[in-house]
Amino acid sequence: MKFAGKLCALSLAGALMALFAIAEPLTIKADTTVPVKLRGKAGSVVLGNQRIADVAVHNESLIFITGRTAGTTNIMAFNENGDQIYAADIIVTVDTSNLVTVNRSGEDFTYDCDIDCTPVPSLGNERGFFSGTVSQESILNKRAEGW
Repeated sequence: MKFAGKLCALSLAGALMALFAIAEPLTIKADTTVPVKLRGKAGSVVLGNQRIADVAVHNESLIFITGRTAGTTNIMAFNENGDQIYAADIIVTVDTSNLVTVNRSGEDFTYDCDIDCTPVPSLGNERGFFSGTVSQESILNKRAEGW
């Protein structure tokens, strides 16, 4: 009898997940894009925090999610009737394999080093280095967006 109860509970949980189209969390590296195929036709897509991730709608059943900066947010898609057809948490991570932190006179400076080293703003960096890097990134982002 206990087995039948567990089986019924599992079946109910599976049906509820299918009903609300809840997906597994998406883990995306910052500055990379992943395609997401929706199970139906989306009438609207809502993203929790646009500073952490960005979404581009290709068509009514295909979206692209780009990781912007480390953090967690969520995304939901609804059909034209307002029914939820997709929902997922988005976890954006940073690829630290190329990160190098240099300590000069007790102050940290972080760089992303591949062939060349590029300054990367990181919590705990020297204030002037951090704010200068963030300011330059902001200018580059505005240029890329056509400002």
